[in-house]
Amino acid sequence: MTPDLADFLAPGVAADDVPELGALAAARPLIDAFITLFRGSEAEVLLRLLVLREIGQESEAPRWSPDALRARFTYLDPVKLETVLKRLRDNALLAYADDGQYHLSDLGRNAVAAIAMLLRFSAEEDAELGFLTAQLAGLQAVGGVTPEALGHLLSKLNDLTWHFEEAIASGSEFRILGARRRLSANERWLARGTEILKSLLADPEVDFDIARIAQRIGLAQSKLARVDAGFQRALNKIEAQRVTLGASGISSSDVAAWLRGLDAGRFAALAEGALFVIPEVPFLAGGHELLDRAESVLSDEVRARESDTVLPPPDAAAVNAAPEHDDLALLEHFTRRLDVLPEAVPLESVVGGGGFAPASYRLSLLALLADGESAGPADGPVGEFMRLPVDVLFGDTLVPVGEDEIAAISDGRVVPRGTQAARPAPANERPLMDA
Repeated sequence: MTPDLADFLAPGVAADDVPELGALAAARPLIDAFITLFRGSEAEVLLRLLVLREIGQESEAPRWSPDALRARFTYLDPVKLETVLKRLRDNALLAYADDGQYHLSDLGRNAVAAIAMLLRFSAEEDAELGFLTAQLAGLQAVGGVTPEALGHLLSKLNDLTWHFEEAIASGSEFRILGARRRLSANERWLARGTEILKSLLADPEVDFDIARIAQRIGLAQSKLARVDAGFQRALNKIEAQRVTLGASGISSSDVAAWLRGLDAGRFAALAEGALFVIPEVPFLAGGHELLDRAESVLSDEVRARESDTVLPPPDAAAVNAAPEHDDLALLEHFTRRLDVLPEAVPLESVVGGGGFAPASYRLSLLALLADGESAGPADGPVGEFMRLPVDVLFGDTLVPVGEDEIAAISDGRVVPRGTQAARPAPANERPLMDA
């Protein structure tokens, strides 16, 4: 005996007391049509869908005579075909006209169109989001957007967000790449959904429930737009941990991808002899090992020592009383040399001595002195050097030296003040020295 709807309700509750059942009861003819299509075994369902779709695909001549149907379905058993046609006709999916020809009823055509739309999206990676977005676009075109239709889209977007966040949290490169491909496949549906939301929220007369759900959909889409950056950060972490096998150019990710491509038989054969459920060599523990283990478990003193977390006493660190200072011996020596110059001397004779590094240091000091823009500190060796009564003049050519690790140096002179100076260098030139 077929159970009645009242059998599924709690005691004392009638079907009329449940408002949610009202919309379904009002659509009983449509529900009966789908019950007709999908009740029974898988083979019976496929056969009914096949016949109904083939009849509905003939748009130029939508009416079929019995002979035409038998000729169209020659690959089906005639008795089974007649059974299917009778079931579709008895349940108002197929109409039988007075002229003896079959054609789809309005209800049957709607069912075929809905199934065709679902099959259209099943070829894509994410059929649900595409179908829901297309359905919402159709409802918007006829001015029939409902909070229920928006709620289905919001639920799907939240499910996608959860899936992508779980892929990132897993740390699996393959799951992250798969989730990223899924996100890319859905980009056009996300963009189409954004357009629908903009038009809905731009309408000042939009229903409050619709506007509320549309705003929540916008937030969900914003999360999905940011998740691609999360994919990239996770992949960057994996890249930093990837191991390359020698100089082969093969990484651990390549090996993992190859292993994932093996079927169960090859994978089992590869692992044969490499893995053991139990060790081949028996584990032997002697008396000393057992005694050490027993002492750590049974001895209160050992347990107390192991659980002692008291920090050791502080120790006085050695204090270096002498402050750090720069070694300015070379600067002080160079200052004394320049302070007693009797007359103008060439640059190479003042700078040279001790190799390239000391000479470069002296040349940099002279360049600082030649700028003449800063008097330096008031005290100390640097200030004393900057106040020397000498002028440094650079030329615009290079003078060969060829000794003391110096190949060539800028032409120039160091002139004590009060003596005749050589030609000064142009303002934009700097001293040069080649090792």
